[in-house]
Amino acid sequence: MKKLIEEINELRRKKDAVILAHNYQTGEIQDLADFVGDSLGLSRQAAKTKSDLIVFCGVHFMAETASIISPNKKVLIPSLEAGCSLAESINAAQLREWKNENRNAVVVSYVNTTAEIKAESDYCVTSSNAVKIVNSIPSDKKILFLPDKFLGNYVKAVTGRDMEIWDGACHVHKKIGDVSFSDSQKAHPNAEFLIHPECGCSSSCMLKSQLYFDCNSVHIFSTDGMIKFVQESDAEEFVIATETGILHRLKKIKPSAEFFPLSENAFCEYMKKINLENLRDALLLDRYEVKVDRETAERARLPIQRMLEITG
Repeated sequence: MKKLIEEINELRRKKDAVILAHNYQTGEIQDLADFVGDSLGLSRQAAKTKSDLIVFCGVHFMAETASIISPNKKVLIPSLEAGCSLAESINAAQLREWKNENRNAVVVSYVNTTAEIKAESDYCVTSSNAVKIVNSIPSDKKILFLPDKFLGNYVKAVTGRDMEIWDGACHVHKKIGDVSFSDSQKAHPNAEFLIHPECGCSSSCMLKSQLYFDCNSVHIFSTDGMIKFVQESDAEEFVIATETGILHRLKKIKPSAEFFPLSENAFCEYMKKINLENLRDALLLDRYEVKVDRETAERARLPIQRMLEITG
């Protein structure tokens, strides 16, 4: 491992490359990265950096978003197998058909979608700003929300908007919804519970018991929201309901605290397709460039820009 890390560091210096790693990557990839964060935050970092070579350690739609925001930079992904079950739950033909059935509706797409889906959308959202974006849309407009049904149901419950929601889900977060929430609360009575809104337990618990409005120890956050909460919290015990890769970063931020996954099975095999070997090979061979064609990129950039204008 030491030799691989040395090779990677030598190649990144030689090529003036920037390595980005999502919060769900393995610890060794996170430790090597120049920036660690959520998908949109990393794409913003790609745009800010002076480097013309970006190696995106995440899944394919994330590298696409970076390419859309930074069309003049080369964006590499270390593994072509790093896909996303949520992004693959809808394709452009299905979305166009849905739009034709609801001609006056506004299309709101989660950023966890392909460039082709973004190009067919009116707004993009992240898990942290979805409520704000939906609230900014005129109240007389019907909304088509895609592709995550759990995030969509959460947004619909909070905003009270007229929304149709696509029946898609992240396979990792969906599994978390099957975990007994009460058992985990009994096991960790003093813990703060941080729940990603993509989780099956987020909207279901909120809608059935209003738990998230009545219990001060339970909070719904994006991954970056979780990190900020931990940084500012006085608590020393946290239960985390999202992909387990984030635990590495949380432990580095607050080494004195204990962190427990709500589900040990919250593991994304697509994220873990990226390793030190293929990261080295990406740098060595300029391998697996992710490039969005100009027309699609221009159309996909518009809903992203609308989101950024609203959220700042």
